[in-house]
Amino acid sequence: MKSNIKILVSGGGSGGHIFPAVSIANEIKQMYPQADILFVGAKRKMEMEKVPKAGYPIKGVWISGFHRQWKWENLLFPLKLVVSLWQAFWIVRKFKPDAVVGVGGYASGPTLKIAGMLSIPTLILEVNAWPGITNRLLAKSVDKICVTSDGMERFFEKDKIILTGNPVRQDLLDVEGKRQQGIQHFGLEESKKTIFIFGGSQGARTINDAVAANKEGLASREDIQLFWQSGSYYHEEFKKHPVTQLSNVTLTAFVDRMDLAYAMADVVICRAGGSIAELSITGKASILVPSPNVAEDHQTANAKKLVEKEAAILVKDSNAKKDMIQEALNVLDDEQLKKTLSSNIKKLAKPNAARTIAKEVFKLIKS
Repeated sequence: MKSNIKILVSGGGSGGHIFPAVSIANEIKQMYPQADILFVGAKRKMEMEKVPKAGYPIKGVWISGFHRQWKWENLLFPLKLVVSLWQAFWIVRKFKPDAVVGVGGYASGPTLKIAGMLSIPTLILEVNAWPGITNRLLAKSVDKICVTSDGMERFFEKDKIILTGNPVRQDLLDVEGKRQQGIQHFGLEESKKTIFIFGGSQGARTINDAVAANKEGLASREDIQLFWQSGSYYHEEFKKHPVTQLSNVTLTAFVDRMDLAYAMADVVICRAGGSIAELSITGKASILVPSPNVAEDHQTANAKKLVEKEAAILVKDSNAKKDMIQEALNVLDDEQLKKTLSSNIKKLAKPNAARTIAKEVFKLIKS
């Protein structure tokens, strides 16, 4: 393989796409330090901030999703698509990548389309059990499709599929023995069982409302403590809520050390997107509350896959206020159930996912 390989990585829109993308890039650099990596994201999306913080350059294209409910922004979609294809063409033409990796999200559509038209080797990562529309449209033209769960032959060509798992942040690969460190870092009590709640990088209205609605139930359980990430968008609103005055509830806008948060958690409550890979790696018993506001309701499909394997408990978004906290308490009170959930989800972990994907990228370049 030539010494100055160039790899383009495209996609984003949420942490569930961005963190795997960065993990893949890190693994490529680990295996091949001379590699030149450039990201392509959607302008005004979180990847434009997160990727540079991870140490990689990024270019933006003017693309966004098509809203399923009517919004005036939909009128701009055809124009945005044409402009984004043009922008992607010039980014690819100037950078001259040896391979292009798409991780899902709006930006990967025009970038991978242009790469395919220019006969550049392409690979996509599908992180969900029900593929997003961007990856479904790209599937016929890309060379390889890396997936995180089995049974994806009903969506993609069997010969293109590689079961790799979903890459996670490096610090999550080993959280064993970090519980004490996590308790001290976040100022919690070592003697209490801990529920860790988060709604993704932006926070989740339903999950936050469900915590707030269970003040009395939480107040009656002095033997447990709740570590709650509201998300910066909702933090000002919920820090004023009476539930945050409870001695066993700790509210934060953002978690700076996810590895320590997972390490100290006995049970985790979260959405059912990219966090599933993190739950698998860390082996945490979990209550999943799938977001209904995602394409094809793919988070429910993700959660059902785990429920079938007795690896998680699913609570519908509409039932969260009534059931979410109670299900978490049930798991805390049933040590055997907690062990079963933890053991079964741990079996699904693929800690070498990023390396496996990086190797597939190198294979495409060599071929």
